[in-house]
Amino acid sequence: MIRNRKLYGVAVLAAAAFYACVPTREIRDENRTVPEQYQSQSTDTVNTGAVQWKEFFKDPNLVALIDTALVNNQELNIIFQQVDMAKNGIQAKKGEYLPFVNLLAGAEVEKVGEYTRNGAVEKNLEVKEGEEFPEPLTDYKVGAFATWELDVWKKLRNEKKAAVFEYLSSVEGKNFMVTQLVSEIADSYYELMALDNALAIIQQNLEIQQNALKMVKLQKQAARATELGVRRFQAEVLKNQSHKYEIQQEIVETENKLNFLLGRTPQHIQRESDNFIDTSIDSIYAGIPSQLLQNRPDVRRAEFELAAAKLDTKAAKANFYPQFTIKAGLGLQAFNTKYLTTTPESVLYSVMGDMVAPLINRNAIKAEYKNATDRQLQAVFEYEKAILNAYIEVANQLSNIDNLKKSYELKDGQVQALTESIELSTRLFQSARVEYIEVLLAQREALESKMELVETKKDQMLAQVHMYRALGGGWN
Repeated sequence: MIRNRKLYGVAVLAAAAFYACVPTREIRDENRTVPEQYQSQSTDTVNTGAVQWKEFFKDPNLVALIDTALVNNQELNIIFQQVDMAKNGIQAKKGEYLPFVNLLAGAEVEKVGEYTRNGAVEKNLEVKEGEEFPEPLTDYKVGAFATWELDVWKKLRNEKKAAVFEYLSSVEGKNFMVTQLVSEIADSYYELMALDNALAIIQQNLEIQQNALKMVKLQKQAARATELGVRRFQAEVLKNQSHKYEIQQEIVETENKLNFLLGRTPQHIQRESDNFIDTSIDSIYAGIPSQLLQNRPDVRRAEFELAAAKLDTKAAKANFYPQFTIKAGLGLQAFNTKYLTTTPESVLYSVMGDMVAPLINRNAIKAEYKNATDRQLQAVFEYEKAILNAYIEVANQLSNIDNLKKSYELKDGQVQALTESIELSTRLFQSARVEYIEVLLAQREALESKMELVETKKDQMLAQVHMYRALGGGWN
């Protein structure tokens, strides 16, 4: 009894010594605070970022394109495989803290020297009365053997939980990839529609300029204009004809970019561009900043990666503690197969428990623990960076949407004024009250203002998409 108490005391002292020698590094907690509201915005919690993308996008052609991309896009399918591999990692870690059981079947033949301990024993003993040991000696074995590491310090369970968080992080990474893909498809689609409208404006302007060129030629014949005016109008027509081909090339490249995102070979993109300039801009509700922590996939991904890093640090710290292992086996063993099923003589069994603890030269363990704590601190910074980036993206887009709305209203008025100036300058030129250069400038300025109006409308549409993505893109 006294001896057992001494052994127990020694074990307690040994455990206390191990605990005392384990290094500890303090890691600061992550900062999750965000402002209560966006600048000059209300605290209304209605949030467009929670709306599913099929409800957010009203254009059926765009919805069909996104549906196709979510099935065929190669990069997204690569992400799906990464998610599946992360899920397999959970299964692997789960198996590590369960017993490992292996079946063993083996055969061996051995001839030992007669003038050795084993040789002398075999020479002077009989297997049973009247039967000597065979020479050479064979050995047959069959059985089941188990190894089980006792997860006393929760190292294996923490590694399994970390694998779960890594899987959840990969799922959020996939969701973030989807929001990026949806946004990129919508961007290219609206850019394509804007190019269609720019091409139509160029074509309309060419008709006006060609009519003006005919008018100048007639004025020259009547000695009311010069060859210089004819050449200037002719050069303007040629410049816009060249610009038309540049836009046509941009349309081809934008269509092919969309087809690439859809995972298919180049083909026509179905779209209705005629009413692009009159497309209404729906209101977007930003909600409150704290909703970003739940709605943004990249923020949730960083949160899961931080949780995994914390568990990895605990698992790395457990390497300093003793490791307890139980080994057991049960089977049959005999030097001849005819005795293999003879029981209990051929029965083989063993049970063994051991404890292994690092004592001297723990540099590798210390280095891994330090690396784990460094990775945890990295994950803290990544999480805080994701939150800050999310807030700034939303704040930028709120300002962008407001400024684009004001800019569009002013440019729309500019287009109307310059369009009217074309007809006015033409009439004045016909009555010889202004020079040809006034007509030329009026046409050029009207063209530029119409192109800028289309560009601003495109920017408005893109700002809506980017705002939706910044709010979470429907992954609540």
